[in-house]
Amino acid sequence: MVLEFDGAGFSGWQRQPVDRTVQAVVEAALSRILCAPVAVVGSGRTDAGVHARGLLASFEAATALRVEELARALDALLPEDVGVVSLGEAAPGFHARIHAAWKWYRYTWLRSRRRQVHLRRTAWRVGAALDVAAMDRALDAVRGRHDFAAFQSSGSPRTSTVRTILGARLLEEGDLLHLDLVADGFLYGMVRAVAGTLLEVGRGVRTPEAVVALVGSRDRTRAGAAAPAHGLVLVAAGTASEPVPAFVDPSLAAGLESGQTHTATAPRGERTEPCES
Repeated sequence: MVLEFDGAGFSGWQRQPVDRTVQAVVEAALSRILCAPVAVVGSGRTDAGVHARGLLASFEAATALRVEELARALDALLPEDVGVVSLGEAAPGFHARIHAAWKWYRYTWLRSRRRQVHLRRTAWRVGAALDVAAMDRALDAVRGRHDFAAFQSSGSPRTSTVRTILGARLLEEGDLLHLDLVADGFLYGMVRAVAGTLLEVGRGVRTPEAVVALVGSRDRTRAGAAAPAHGLVLVAAGTASEPVPAFVDPSLAAGLESGQTHTATAPRGERTEPCES
């Protein structure tokens, strides 16, 4: 299934002992409908306050309900800040985390000195003009396969910090400026660290060329501060057989079919590492 949610009221995706999380809410609703415990696996673990328009998830259940009936029942039972975009039967052995070959995150800045209250939960208001051309040049440093340790927040147990950014772009929409990143996987805090660093480039604090050295340094202390969570949304996630967003580099996307860029590994029970991005 594909889920959407407003992350403001959640402590991220991953189930927690006390805090409200998306995974726990969805599992509770499914378990109530199916009259049995249901474990839901997500394609990624969004951090507290991060939103999603298309988080890929999977679960196993035996039921006499048709798919469309289950989808309607789940959508009706979920709270207002979580919704079902789609639900269908998967091939045997499908696992959302293992088979998600790419993910698309978007970070949004509001370039306005006026509050624009309706955007307060989905965009970071920076209140000043930004040098978008310089920010775009800086993006060249992160496209492709690199060691992104410089953009990884502390506390992550990842054994490898190498990832492939398949596509990166800046998109202007009136006062809004969107950063779109598609990759085979993201480190904990990676997108927000990239966004915070690009903002410094846009403000003239650092040059686009300096970002190349930053990536090579593997030093998180040299990157910009993490951008606030509320400006980040997981737009979509897909398998290797599903079409990637149009701005993805075709030569990099070709590696998805061969598995050369894929970083997911088979799970060993329920993991408790920090959230991605």
